[in-house]
Amino acid sequence: MAMENWRKWLPALFLGILLTLAACGGAEDDSNGNENGGDNAENSDDKGTISIGMNNWAENVAVSNMWKLVLEEKGYTVELEQVEKGFLYEALSSGDLDIGMEIWLPNTDKAFYEKYEEDIDWRETWYEGTKLGLAVPSYMEDINTIEDLKGSDAFPDKQIVGIDAGASIMSFTDEVINEYDLDYTLASSSEPTMITELKNSLESEEPIVATLWKPHWVFAEMDLKFLEDPKNVYGDSEDISYAARKGLEEDQPEVVKWFDKFKLSDDQLSSLMAEINEAGDAEEGAQKWIDENQEAIDEWTKE
Repeated sequence: MAMENWRKWLPALFLGILLTLAACGGAEDDSNGNENGGDNAENSDDKGTISIGMNNWAENVAVSNMWKLVLEEKGYTVELEQVEKGFLYEALSSGDLDIGMEIWLPNTDKAFYEKYEEDIDWRETWYEGTKLGLAVPSYMEDINTIEDLKGSDAFPDKQIVGIDAGASIMSFTDEVINEYDLDYTLASSSEPTMITELKNSLESEEPIVATLWKPHWVFAEMDLKFLEDPKNVYGDSEDISYAARKGLEEDQPEVVKWFDKFKLSDDQLSSLMAEINEAGDAEEGAQKWIDENQEAIDEWTKE
């Protein structure tokens, strides 16, 4: 009888032993999992998301895509948000964007700086020596200053080809038209459209006057010249810096530290833009430039 009872309870006892072992194993796994989970969190490839506001200017597209690839390689998720200048500053001040790569001071973006001075974290300069103005093909030998536009028969349509309506250079150009008393209209479009019109005009050696700026890759590929600005309406040479939302330095100190060390010479920026233009794809061109300039990347991102 005793032997029968033992046989009856044997399956239940065996099941209990299995459950106990499983529980111990699970606890050990959970303990290790928690301990290792901390390591995984610390060493995770996902360090958070960085949003960068990017307006459609060649140099902005170039550096924004370059930094996107660098940050992704370092474990960050990066979102490039296509924005116009006005919205960029609004989004930085409200915290909807983390970084704006292209702040032109002291002149071009002065109005935005004064409006949002207390609401945005204005950071370091990464490029020195910009230029804004009107440009024409070099073959237009009789047109060398903005004053030469007045009364000239070279431009029958009396039109200046511009870019995005909200860009600061467009406001300056409106002022130029008034200051120089030009009988011209300013046509807003986009940078790609403006470049296409420049290319078409140069190919057929037709007259054209357009808003333009340095740094820009077109000066390496097209024979253009800036018109002198005797009244200095476009202002003196400026620097390009970046700006961040308030609190980003506390939230992502590593990223802000890297961006503060970021510097590009005219040759470096020109070559970056040229790689992208040649590749016809921003990320492809930026990656090629990164591969060829890893020493500079390492300098910006070193501890």
